[in-house]
This record gives sequence, structure tokens and C-alpha cells, in this order.
Amino acid sequence: MNQKGSISRLIHEFSKLPGIGRKTAERLVFFILKEDALIAKNLAEALFEVKKNVKFCRICFSFTESDLCEICANSRRNGKVICIVEEPKDIWAVEKSGTYNGVYHVLMGVISPLDGVGPDDLRIKELIKRIENNEVDEIILATDPNIEGDVTALYISKLIKPLGVSVTRIASGLPVGGDLEYADAVTLSKALSGRTPI
Repeated sequence: MNQKGSISRLIHEFSKLPGIGRKTAERLVFFILKEDALIAKNLAEALFEVKKNVKFCRICFSFTESDLCEICANSRRNGKVICIVEEPKDIWAVEKSGTYNGVYHVLMGVISPLDGVGPDDLRIKELIKRIENNEVDEIILATDPNIEGDVTALYISKLIKPLGVSVTRIASGLPVGGDLEYADAVTLSKALSGRTPI
């Protein structure tokens, strides 16, 4: 009975992770049970280590094991251009494009009154202070293209424009290789309004 309880508990804990449903959680648990105990030990140690060692960068609030993240510590990055993202994971997505050489600022969420999240709950004050204390040419708002992301971007742009800094918003629209016939109206509208000359 105790053994079954342990298995059920681990399945339950795994299924709390984003993107992992009950079936995937079961597969993970039975894989761990089938393999050598060292697999479970290494996984547990890695989980504790990441929670113990990883903290927020004192400048951009991304994840780091040092005082500064790798991007903020890199003098080759263009510190005059700051890309605003919702969460640290969003930095990884932008970096995968290989086209951005500026720095970042992580808001740690978006304005969402229904969830009880207001501007004071985000890292907006730190952003304003950062702009005031440094020479910044452009702010790129890269919040998600949904209602909360758009509201947050609009709120931040209204705060920053009086500071004399250029504010841009990433374009959203059709994915590369996508077909017009399968695009929804909102996506097409954003694609049309975000068009650039060629």
C-alpha cells in the first residue's frame, strides 16, 4: 500500500508541471522506477541545485547563478536597446532567433486585473529607473500578442515616451510557411497592420 502511495504521489507531482498530463507523468514515473536508482538521485540533486543556486539578475531579472546574467555581463551586447519580455523563458525564445544583440528587462508577468496583477506587481519601476540612469535609444516591447500583453505594452509605452526614448512593439502575424486560408481574422489583422516596406 505504501509503495502504491509513493507512485501515486510522484505521478501527482509530475502532473503539476506545465505541459505534463497524467499519462506523461505516469510514463516518467515508470521510467524512473525501471531505471537505475542513480537516475532518480541525479534528478533530485539537479532539482535542489537549481532551486538553491539560481537567482535573479540584479539588472534585468533574468535567471542567473551570478550577480549578473551572461547577457548583462557581456560588453559586446548593445546596452542602448532593451527588449521587454514577460518572463525569463521569453529571453531564450528571442535568443534562438539569433538576430537580437541588445539587452533585456523581465517584467515577471503582465497586467491582468482578473488575476489581481497590477502595474505595481511587475518590474516596471525598475525599468523606468534603468532608463533614467542609462543611455537608452530604444525599448522593444515583446509581450505576448494577447489582451494582457497588449495592455501591458500600451501602459509601458505611455510611461516611457515622455522620457524621449523610442518605443517599438514586435510585429505579430503569420508564421513563416503559414497559409492565409488557415489564419484567423485577428492574426491577419495584425499581419496587415504590422507590415513593413520592402
